[in-house]
Amino acid sequence: MAQLIDGKQLSDQVLREVASEVELLKGEYGIVPTLAVVLVGDDPASQVYVRNKVKRAEEVGICSIAHHLDVQCTQDKLNKIIDELNNDPQVHGILVQLPLPSHLDEEEVIAAINPAKDVDGFHPLNVGALASGRASLVPCTPQGCMIMLRQVHPDLSGKNVVVVGRSNIVGKPMAALLLQENCTVTMAHSRTKNIESLCRNADIVVAAAGRAKLINADWIKPGATVIDVGINAIEVNGKRKLTGDVDFESVAPIAGAITPVPGGVGPMTIACLLSNTTLAAKRQLA
Repeated sequence: MAQLIDGKQLSDQVLREVASEVELLKGEYGIVPTLAVVLVGDDPASQVYVRNKVKRAEEVGICSIAHHLDVQCTQDKLNKIIDELNNDPQVHGILVQLPLPSHLDEEEVIAAINPAKDVDGFHPLNVGALASGRASLVPCTPQGCMIMLRQVHPDLSGKNVVVVGRSNIVGKPMAALLLQENCTVTMAHSRTKNIESLCRNADIVVAAAGRAKLINADWIKPGATVIDVGINAIEVNGKRKLTGDVDFESVAPIAGAITPVPGGVGPMTIACLLSNTTLAAKRQLA
């Protein structure tokens, strides 16, 4: 049976480190790291995510400011709020909860955020810095995945990795981080031919396709490490259940290490968001 990579335990460790950084910033500089979270509309999943982020922020001493806007909010109004947060020296990080209602332009909103306060790591300048290996605010989910991988592979150099999924939020930044660790990286997606055989040759598979139980035991080399980023809601016996992009029951007996869903990558994403907030606060001191 595979080693279970416990995201809850690792996230608690990251959050303890964040709490220490927050105390240091308060004690030495009189600064309370502050995260502004902007939520547009009443999407239930987004509301849950925002509540969890605010709760964790408060637990580690980060101040959180929530802006909950009506679903009919205009682009101009949203941009105005972001501009106000950009110019507020008391705000160190800005997070706009995605997805936005369809009438709003997500790319325009992301580009409007000050890159120094872009704790999601989605701004084009931060994306470009990551791609070229320069210091930047890194997207939280891939950052959390890297922490989890290092629990199993302290030295990732030379590892053959397949990233399934090419989103701007996970797949592409994940590949960039792995390349920085001298991995050999293959990006696989819906148009990839022989995707199963590619995965079977991988030392590490990162599943971020957004398709429930896409990857089964036939895709995985014995002893490989599997990072499951997917969070999909399915119905089992009339009840709603969360599952990943990996068929955990079939893959776990074959893999060397695997992340569960839930309790794997999810907690790490929030922990890395708060880590980015304290990092942004420190950099804004300069």
